[in-house]
Amino acid sequence: MEARKYLVILEHAEGSNFSAYVPDLPGCVSTGDTRQECLRNIREAIALHIEGMREDGLPIPEPSSEADYVAAVA
Repeated sequence: MEARKYLVILEHAEGSNFSAYVPDLPGCVSTGDTRQECLRNIREAIALHIEGMREDGLPIPEPSSEADYVAAVA
């Protein structure tokens, strides 16, 4: 099985926790009290999401999302 690298978007949520989602795997989301916990949780969520897709006979999407920062005057 080939390892794939998916883009994970981390957001500082309301309060002091974090949330994460994977644009190339719709519905794959997670949260955590810290950034590190959120990253651990999203790794597990990705594995479970892909496992469920395989069990359902669905194709596993190739990673295709990219991210960059754009400067803007506020």
